[in-house]
Amino acid sequence: MKSQEERTIELDDRSIRARLYVPMSEESQALVIYFHGGSFVTGDLDTHEWLCRRLAWDTKMRFLAIDYRLAPEHPFPAGLNDAMDAIRYVAEHRGEFGAANSRLIVMGESAGANLATVAAAQLHDEGVVLAAQVLIYPTLGPELMTESAHRFATGYLLDLEFLRYDYRQYLGQYGDHTDPRVTPLLRLDLSGAAPAVVIVAQCDPLRDEAVAYAGLLRHCGVPVELLEAKGMVHGFLEMGGVVPEALEVVDDLATHLHRLVEDKVS
Repeated sequence: MKSQEERTIELDDRSIRARLYVPMSEESQALVIYFHGGSFVTGDLDTHEWLCRRLAWDTKMRFLAIDYRLAPEHPFPAGLNDAMDAIRYVAEHRGEFGAANSRLIVMGESAGANLATVAAAQLHDEGVVLAAQVLIYPTLGPELMTESAHRFATGYLLDLEFLRYDYRQYLGQYGDHTDPRVTPLLRLDLSGAAPAVVIVAQCDPLRDEAVAYAGLLRHCGVPVELLEAKGMVHGFLEMGGVVPEALEVVDDLATHLHRLVEDKVS
């Protein structure tokens, strides 16, 4: 890694911590804005540092990890507002984090992928142009009623009862599960959203809803690459140090990202 820099995004009413990862070799003027997982209640810049460093190394792109607010101290939509405001700020101040003409990619893992999904859809409506969105085993709503949710509910690292509890902490007093900011699968129109790479794990209770979202994107005319990791469980990318197959997925992701950015240029 060439450098790892602590940053602060200063907004009118609050500050958001961030960490910028600059790889030794940059092959693309792209900046990835990354949101960590943790079921909306855990995780920070340190818990996902290894993954960000590895992704920056493999993709040869700059990564900006965002330390968004967590529940229950900061329930919905605090974390989502942080995600959206961070992207807005970076879009307007790209030169502070890389090249002034850097193309932006939003990426999230699990709960962070939920935030990236919602932000990518809503900010498109505001005219914020993204080169791509990367959704890594995303959670896309609190109902959790798919076949994979039933089949892999317990014993596969992500326990659905714990996730349901964390959703209650995240939503607080907000009870409208049909709000597409809560359940992105219920957004009616995704036309014009950024091209997507969706990564799923075969033995993940969230697999089916991620596949369904990829289908919804395709239905709305959005280019989608769906990558499935056979035999893997939720969170497998963070196991790259001991699971070689996880690093193969990272390599595959890097290839897809570079192609998407190049296509965006052309």
